[in-house]
Amino acid sequence: MGSTETSTTSSPSFLKPLITIDASVSLFLHTLFKPILPIFLLLLLEYSSDFQFFFPVSLSLFLTSPSFSSLSIPFILGHLIDLSLIGLIKLTFRRTRHHYKPNIGHASRVMFSATLFHLIYQNHEGLISDFILRWVKFEPGLFLFSVGVWAILTVISRVLLERHFLSDILAGAFVR
Repeated sequence: MGSTETSTTSSPSFLKPLITIDASVSLFLHTLFKPILPIFLLLLLEYSSDFQFFFPVSLSLFLTSPSFSSLSIPFILGHLIDLSLIGLIKLTFRRTRHHYKPNIGHASRVMFSATLFHLIYQNHEGLISDFILRWVKFEPGLFLFSVGVWAILTVISRVLLERHFLSDILAGAFVR
């Protein structure tokens, strides 16, 4: 995209035409929308989905709250699986990357988290509602809606910050 900083590996040749189109569309979206949204908001979204933030929070919930430990295990395992799966996908496709921070804000991680919040809420509504009302002080439906908006905005921020290409975020959402 706009930066000259890339990795040295390249993608398989059969993907090159798609990659060219993807890079062009991603650059167009970056150029069109970046001036509209404040950079601090985009960076806040980026760090909110950071593995180095999310994993310790999940682990802390598991260790400090016995009543919620069974609910935090899917988050812990999911983050570890996400890290492994995304690493495998990157190794398989070897796409030349623009500048980005490798452990910050994966689209798949934020979509996984939002999806898991909704699935856990559907299967453990009373327990999750009590947790949300006790710790977050929001109506559970409003909280889950907010989680969905956070996930979508975070995914969009990945393209606007030139951390991911459009196909990256679509693939990350599809993986989840």
